[in-house]
Amino acid sequence: MIDRIIEQFNESARLKLDMSDLLPPAIARAADQILQCILRDGKILTCGNGGSAADAQHFASLMVNRYELDRPGLAAIALSTDTSVMTSIANDDAFDQIFARQVSALGHQGDILLAISTSGHSPNILAAAEAARRRDMTVIALTGRDGGGLAEQLSDHDVLICVPADSTARIHEIHLLTLHCLCDAVDSALLGVET
Repeated sequence: MIDRIIEQFNESARLKLDMSDLLPPAIARAADQILQCILRDGKILTCGNGGSAADAQHFASLMVNRYELDRPGLAAIALSTDTSVMTSIANDDAFDQIFARQVSALGHQGDILLAISTSGHSPNILAAAEAARRRDMTVIALTGRDGGGLAEQLSDHDVLICVPADSTARIHEIHLLTLHCLCDAVDSALLGVET
């Protein structure tokens, strides 16, 4: 059991080191998009399923409350938190519309959709990205494996942050680190923190 646990740590560390060579340019581009959105009084809508929903909620909490330094709250909404809205949409329309309907109702031109899907194939995430495109919003996609359908539907002004790994657990770990990097980058720019 101890050896198995140690191997989990080692796999995670190896992937993080590998991703430190691959992902920083996309993360920096996403952070700049978020910063520009906030400076224009826009907001970030974020969504995901399962563990990705938890990541979306975590990101929204870090934006609205704080990351590591005190600062005014930043506008972010996790679309997976209102069970009455989600279940009414799923019941009256379809489960694959639970985020898209919210994006259509709450999103405005210049806002950002942070869409999180480890596979890139979740139908409700694909529908949310399509709704964001109709609202002239930027999509920042956190995916895994080959990026799936989500990567395929992005435009040039969107940002793809894809973790090319097969393990869902490892992808989630990199997504969490990525979200923390985004928050740190935004805070450092807003607060003038020296690097």
